[in-house]
Amino acid sequence: MKNHPWVQGFPGSITVCDPDGIILDMNDKAIKAFKDQGGSKLIGTNLFDCHPEPARSKLKKLMQIHKANVYTVQKKGKRKFIYQTPWYRGEKYCGFVELVLEIPAQMPHFVRNR
Repeated sequence: MKNHPWVQGFPGSITVCDPDGIILDMNDKAIKAFKDQGGSKLIGTNLFDCHPEPARSKLKKLMQIHKANVYTVQKKGKRKFIYQTPWYRGEKYCGFVELVLEIPAQMPHFVRNR
């Protein structure tokens, strides 16, 4: 992410890992969100060590089958949208990206059929 300055100012947290779960990069928001676990020192470590069971096994399985995991969670009164998905360079599977965005308690939902 060092090559894309917009990522650092992005309001959601972005964490990128390789196919083995080694954290390759984190934007500023992710570093801040995980400061109690080591922040930027997590880069180069295995993200599986950051997840308790059963989340660890679920993430390993998703990474093996290259399938996205999308859900919402509420923590400390804040609702968050979590999007964990494979990333590719061309056709080659390169690992997973986790995107975390805060979402308001009430949010409009639109159905567009055009």
